[in-house]
Amino acid sequence: MATSMRNEPVRLAVATGHVEGTLELPAQPVGVVLFAHGSGSSRMSPRNNQVAAELREARMGTLLMDLLTPVEDHDVKSRFDIALLTRRLDMAANFLRGHDIAGSLPLGLFGASTGAAAALQLAAMRGAEVAAVVSRGGRPDLAGPPALAKVSAPTLLIVGGLDDVVIELNRMAYDAMQCEKRLDIVPGATHLFEEPGTLDKVAELATAWFASHFSKH
Repeated sequence: MATSMRNEPVRLAVATGHVEGTLELPAQPVGVVLFAHGSGSSRMSPRNNQVAAELREARMGTLLMDLLTPVEDHDVKSRFDIALLTRRLDMAANFLRGHDIAGSLPLGLFGASTGAAAALQLAAMRGAEVAAVVSRGGRPDLAGPPALAKVSAPTLLIVGGLDDVVIELNRMAYDAMQCEKRLDIVPGATHLFEEPGTLDKVAELATAWFASHFSKH
């Protein structure tokens, strides 16, 4: 169990109010992972929080942010506005770069559903500044071919074996990417990885991916 956990709330001003998050940093962190949640979810997502807890056990900091204000989140169009989600994720990344501890750490991005598209667009924008990207049940295709082709960060796409449509969309995105990449399909898992043991597998794969690439950054 990680000790001496630093836990601090994050509140970033946007045109329509504020977006909020939680930054947690274990003692002597080896990197920090910024989470981008999916449509209809939030920083309270139990699935992302389970993965984040595993990352912290491996001495990685985590920042789980709401990318939309409560008012914006009621608008379905905002949830699928990848450019808006990317701008908000960029703000969160800027906060991390200016942080007294996280600012010097390798930066990883973890995106779920539509959040994966925002994570990949941000990786395309920030280039070598991003050490690694992981997508869980993501829609990387929504990042668009130009952004996918620009991503240089090593990227792991994780999809449930029973999530047929999303598997195909991930394969299309995978083919468009020129970086180090891997597509892992978790047997017996549906889109939300609710089946016993499947989210544990996601956490295991993500932790290994980030650990491997943080050590090189």
